[in-house]
Amino acid sequence: MFQLIREWLDRHFSDPQILILSFLLIGGFVFIFFLGNMLLPVFASIVIAYLLDGMVARLQFFRIPRFVCVLIVFSLFMAVLLLAIIGLLPMLSRQVGQLLQQLPSMIAAGQNELMGLPERYPDFISEAQIKQILHFIGTEFTGFARRILSHSVASLRSFVLVLIYLILVPLMVFFLLKDKIKIIEWLTGILPNERGLAIEVWRDVNKQIGNYVRGKIWEILIIWTVSYVTFKVLGMQFSMLISLFVGLSVLVPYIGVTVMFLPVALISYFQWGLESQFAYALIAYTIIQLLDGNLLAPLLLSGVVHLHPVAIIVAVLFFGGVWGIWGLFFAIPLATLVHALLKTWLNRRSHDNHPEKNGAG
Repeated sequence: MFQLIREWLDRHFSDPQILILSFLLIGGFVFIFFLGNMLLPVFASIVIAYLLDGMVARLQFFRIPRFVCVLIVFSLFMAVLLLAIIGLLPMLSRQVGQLLQQLPSMIAAGQNELMGLPERYPDFISEAQIKQILHFIGTEFTGFARRILSHSVASLRSFVLVLIYLILVPLMVFFLLKDKIKIIEWLTGILPNERGLAIEVWRDVNKQIGNYVRGKIWEILIIWTVSYVTFKVLGMQFSMLISLFVGLSVLVPYIGVTVMFLPVALISYFQWGLESQFAYALIAYTIIQLLDGNLLAPLLLSGVVHLHPVAIIVAVLFFGGVWGIWGLFFAIPLATLVHALLKTWLNRRSHDNHPEKNGAG
């Protein structure tokens, strides 16, 4: 048994480039897993700088010095950030407050509706089953209220952390953009010389991740805007809050769309009942998601490797469980990384097994 394992290791990991690539991947995974929460502002800054660097590169095509391009892009980033803080956050916090105020009346109305089901459908559901459902909902709501209360008790600490992030993240984004070449040269200097395979994998993954992240950001903004305009025209309450979560739901393919259908349906029902506006809201939400899945997402993410739906769902569940919201956001890029590694490993294995065929080609 040990002889078979040793032969397999010698056959697949005797190449120093494969060893270096494996070491970098395992080291990076362990580093992020154990220090991810502590270094969250750093990772957020890297992601933002990575996104903004594409705009800097486009401006450099016009022969503008990189430092000037960085100043232009960073100024636009700060303007958007200030607009979000001044204009968007107060509206969202106001709608969250209104939703919390109306939540008890919504729960009471829902209980009345549920208690009326045994009278209307005695053959399908009993009063005991309704009481079990209400007990379960009450328990879950109590736990949710406790979490909200504990969060409010720690609100001062959270507020201080937000202030620190608002100072540190833009500062790190600026220096990451300005000193990109120096940082890359420094990282290159500490990496081993036998890193050709790692560079090959990174070039493939970098292209895929860049296309995915930029396309996903545009998809979120477009779906958010279209949903807000649609819900606002329909007169739906909490339209900005709901549309924001509808936009963010595209981060989790297949699952996010299904999960967001429930709050859209519940808020529409408690506002209009079973009237025509309720049906219009659900139809509008369905049309938005159909257009997103069949037109917008394929258009924006055409440069991304197409993964099987099962692979996407597995990646979302695994990386979301390991890294939370960041894992959900980067589930597909990380799955793309795994795909690129498997492709490179299979190509290398094919090359080693048939050297004369590859040499002749």
